[in-house]
Amino acid sequence: TQHETLTILKTGANVFLTGEPGSGKTYAVNQYVAYLREHGIQPAVTASTGIAATHIGGMTVHSWSGIGVAELLSEADLAMICGRSKVRRRIAGASVLVIDEVSMLSGTTLSMVDLVCRRIRENQFPFGGLQVVLVGDFFQLPPVARQGKNISFAYESEAWQRLDPEICYFEEQYRQDDPVFLAALAAIRKNQCVETHRAVLLGRMRHIKDLPPDIPKLFPHNADVDRINAERLAHLPGSISYFVMEAHGHGPLVEFLKKSCLSPEMLELKKGAVVMFTKNSREGKFVNGTLGTIIGFDNNTGDPIVRARDGRKIFASAMEWTLEEAGKIKARVAQIPLRLAWAITVHKSQGMSMDAAAMNLADAFEYGQGYVALSRVRSLSGLYLLGLNDRALEVHPKVAFEDAKFRSKSEAALERLNGVDAKKLAEAQTNFIRRCGGTVTLKQAVPRESDEVSTYEKTRELALQKLQLAEIAAGRNLTIGTIIAHLEKLAAARRIDLHRELPHLKPEQKRFEKIKTAFRTVATTQGGKMPLSPVREILGEGFNYEELRLARLFL
Repeated sequence: TQHETLTILKTGANVFLTGEPGSGKTYAVNQYVAYLREHGIQPAVTASTGIAATHIGGMTVHSWSGIGVAELLSEADLAMICGRSKVRRRIAGASVLVIDEVSMLSGTTLSMVDLVCRRIRENQFPFGGLQVVLVGDFFQLPPVARQGKNISFAYESEAWQRLDPEICYFEEQYRQDDPVFLAALAAIRKNQCVETHRAVLLGRMRHIKDLPPDIPKLFPHNADVDRINAERLAHLPGSISYFVMEAHGHGPLVEFLKKSCLSPEMLELKKGAVVMFTKNSREGKFVNGTLGTIIGFDNNTGDPIVRARDGRKIFASAMEWTLEEAGKIKARVAQIPLRLAWAITVHKSQGMSMDAAAMNLADAFEYGQGYVALSRVRSLSGLYLLGLNDRALEVHPKVAFEDAKFRSKSEAALERLNGVDAKKLAEAQTNFIRRCGGTVTLKQAVPRESDEVSTYEKTRELALQKLQLAEIAAGRNLTIGTIIAHLEKLAAARRIDLHRELPHLKPEQKRFEKIKTAFRTVATTQGGKMPLSPVREILGEGFNYEELRLARLFL
């Protein structure tokens, strides 16, 4: 869960944070960055692409490390990079390096970043001893391979192997809640898309003339997107309102922000234009991907007024995109957080959650391209297919194989976390803040034994009131996964008897019997151990990890 992942991150461990689209990866890393800054630690926040970097307010890892577009580093190249005072200062002064959308970073590039960090920091530990937080999903768009060369994934690099990060695999899902749609997406993710899953998707096939009015369209190629948006805007009556991006800061950094921002430098709008918000509202009025139509312009400010698809009227005023380094804003641009949305490329949609979209995947040419497009949409009812080819339902076979390892390692990380008491975790977290030169507040002080007991006792008291897991979680303002972790600790400490005191939490009998049989099968091949991943492989998508963890307690 996000809570468990943050607990691990705060100890200073190197982590690969992964999970399905919509599982909250970016939210979790933003929470960690905010935590570090609260304690006077300025993490280096980077991403593999410019668009991804603007989502998290950072720069590309290529720019941060000084390697630029280099494919290989000679000794002379390395000396030149290490001789640049700005690069030296930011790498030598860092404690934590975040790399978002690591799936689009080649193994060669990751190794070059590692080499530069070790050389500048004069430290032969991976990345010169920095805490490294890698974020992404290898099932999504892969690195761009040069013509004639094979794709090299980041996890295949020597740098990754030496780093050996803890794997935190998110199982929660915040974007989709339609079980039929989720099952189809999960099947694509495993390269096990059979006729039943294909039929679900083909059931959403529509002719272009039958689409709802002004629904955004996703295409694999830029040319289609630019043409459609320009044509549709030109056909609307009335004059164009122009919104020019404001920019402040160092020239090259400003240019980087302009190119990476999803809102264009010159935004052209008319009444009736279909638009999409390109940033999250601080007040929660809209998110990156919220759709709507321009219904007019404010009489005083001239700012556009958007009618969202749920009927709300939203006044869209300029927002800022910034590029920060060591806690200081080096460049910023301000623009109305909108873009024309009759069409958008699959590549630029990565990271968005969309209410609805039409997509023509008949020309999908890259592993993961179809999966990214399909997983943008929040529900099956919001999906409108114009075309589909076999490649759109495929993810890279190497990634599908590696994913099983990631899941298993994530489970092992959770087992280790559950084996550490709260006092030792707090000590590790406090020591890491001090190592980074941060400020330890009273909140970080190591808890007294009574504090550690009380958090589990609160869970125990609610459980003994015959409340269900969701009710306990709501009462504690925690996730269900964290409540199960509390029960695991209480059971291990013999502070609770599940069979006698909490029989109401036991899974339904028929499901429990299936789970028990699967655990027995796995235990015979695992020397008596009962890991979760192989059990879920046996049972399939109809059983989630929380249910398996709970059932294991009763075994």
